[in-house]
Amino acid sequence: MDVVAAPQLNNLAAAGCYKLDSSVELLLELADEAGFALFEADFKGIKGKKNVLNVLAGATRFPGEFGENWDALVDLLCDLSWDAAPGYVLLLRNVSSTLGLSSNDREIAQDIFDDTVVYWRQRNKPFWIFFA
Repeated sequence: MDVVAAPQLNNLAAAGCYKLDSSVELLLELADEAGFALFEADFKGIKGKKNVLNVLAGATRFPGEFGENWDALVDLLCDLSWDAAPGYVLLLRNVSSTLGLSSNDREIAQDIFDDTVVYWRQRNKPFWIFFA
């Protein structure tokens, strides 16, 4: 995973998944200045697929019933119509190297994160995921 300090959030080509190497406060300020929707998920003590999925659904303020499966997460991250913005930032706080998941589930989650960035890039909207 790459590391980024003070990202230029409007840089569509650079958007991706990064370990945050600056203060969370700076990231919050940059997201606010860019007018981006910011979603914060606190992974402290979170373990297991169901719990991880529910934390992510809660962070995005998903307005409906969430299916608690990987397909539902894809649908959620590639919709966001309830929070339309010129770009998105998903901040994963207190995240461990395992994300609280088995190695297979962690790989699936990372693939979903990477695919989400590409999905939004194809729609000319930066989608950033930061691990802090």
